[in-house]
Amino acid sequence: MLIHQIERIRRSKLIDELVVATSCEESDDQLEHCLKQAGCKVYRGDLSDVLSRFCGAAQQLPEASTIVRLTGDCPLTDWNVLDAAIAYFKANSFDYVSNADPATWPDGLDVEVMTRSALFDAGKHAKLKSDREHVTSYIRNNKQHYRIGTLLNDEDLSALRWTVDEPEDFAFVTKVYDRLYSSNPNFATKEILDLIAVEPDLIQNSHLKRNEGYLKSLANDRNAP
Repeated sequence: MLIHQIERIRRSKLIDELVVATSCEESDDQLEHCLKQAGCKVYRGDLSDVLSRFCGAAQQLPEASTIVRLTGDCPLTDWNVLDAAIAYFKANSFDYVSNADPATWPDGLDVEVMTRSALFDAGKHAKLKSDREHVTSYIRNNKQHYRIGTLLNDEDLSALRWTVDEPEDFAFVTKVYDRLYSSNPNFATKEILDLIAVEPDLIQNSHLKRNEGYLKSLANDRNAP
């Protein structure tokens, strides 16, 4: 699934270098091996402190002034959306841009673009466990300190769920690939929308909540001693 996502990310015209930031846990050894076979750079860091892991990956690329964050559970990532977010970020001199606050794109097309300095500032100052786990929440929650922008879609498609967290998500993505990939490996958002317009029964995951993991982290923050 991740290899499919990397294949799609590599179609971007504006991303120069791709690094997968995974954990140091033994359970990720096989993942590292698979990624290196695919010619992808890998950085390994703390399992829970994903912000420190992300900063560590960025430190391996000292020339990178702009950092793009994607999560590895989005095999329907659209390189056109990536490039649109990066172009919007560059054109407006933002510190941080996302297409998910407010969300108008399908869950699973999320992209975040930030300056190197904003990322490392968050790494230095973020204290809450939720901010350490979710990388950019510190930036989003401190809008007074950062120049923040949002890439909005022309149509609100935020009710669609194209990420993979649950078995129902995986079943949906599998069906999309089964129907589209063999005839057109370059299928993008339009082709997926056209498919579900013809086969709406493919969607069996609409009952799942968006950002459920982050909401659980916030609850844990409130319950922490």
